[in-house]
Amino acid sequence: MSKNQKVGGDERWLHLFLAIGIFWGCSFLFIEQALKFLNPVGVSFLRCLCGAMTIWIIVLVKKIKIPRERKLWMHMFALALMTNVIPGTLIALAQTNVTSVLAGIINSTTPLTTLLAIMFFFRHEKIKSHQVLGLFIGFIGVATVFGVWRGLGENAPWAIGALVIAVTFYGITYPYTTKFVFPLKARPEVLAVLQVTFGGFVLLPFFIMGGIKKFEFMPVSIISVIALGAITSGLAPIWHFRLLSIAGSSVTSTVAYMTPIVAVIAGVILLGEPITWNEPVGGLVVLVGTAISQGRHLRDSLEIVE
Repeated sequence: MSKNQKVGGDERWLHLFLAIGIFWGCSFLFIEQALKFLNPVGVSFLRCLCGAMTIWIIVLVKKIKIPRERKLWMHMFALALMTNVIPGTLIALAQTNVTSVLAGIINSTTPLTTLLAIMFFFRHEKIKSHQVLGLFIGFIGVATVFGVWRGLGENAPWAIGALVIAVTFYGITYPYTTKFVFPLKARPEVLAVLQVTFGGFVLLPFFIMGGIKKFEFMPVSIISVIALGAITSGLAPIWHFRLLSIAGSSVTSTVAYMTPIVAVIAGVILLGEPITWNEPVGGLVVLVGTAISQGRHLRDSLEIVE
């Protein structure tokens, strides 16, 4: 395999990787703003609504036919629960108590939960020593982020638990998609529109019961909701499924490397959120642990792509 082939392979997915990392990193800032007039379930629903509208426009313009295969719909409904409904609501709920910076850093553990899911639930491969070492280092990083030596500080245990559960679901979705969804050969637009639409239908009753906190015109918050939905839950899922199909779950899950960096920059500069030394240091340790645990997978995936 030549060097030129490797570069060409990278070019097939690098732009998708960067775009997803940047916009998903900004999603925590958007959620923070949206929570000024919405409850957590309201954020999740309107995120799905705006995302679904965006993708349906793309589907209609491209005249993409939506297959009515029962197995596909069942798997996409499961993905909607594991991606949009449960984690989306839990992250918004947690951000009523923690900063967008902390939420973004904790999200960087997604590759670790992906690896755990592969090892214990999907069993795609045997456990290797470098994976165990990477997981150990990664969890040390998580403990550093939380500042466990001083308890959880001002962070409520339930909020931390909500973030951990959300990231666990995110981790499961990567191997789940590659094992159950991609063999069905549906287009990324089809997968994205079904997932977000199903998520919206599930959340609709809860939104009606009390998704809006304040009936007040807040331009920045409204724009944030539209961006959160149209980009991070509309365009990004299409990019995400396309990246997964090209580069695989190991590479795709490492997009979480970028999200904490973007989240920290956006939270500190744009929102003026406080940050303590242990959060970026712990986040760096998490990334090192993730890199060690997935280093071999990353090389293998690149070779497959190339």
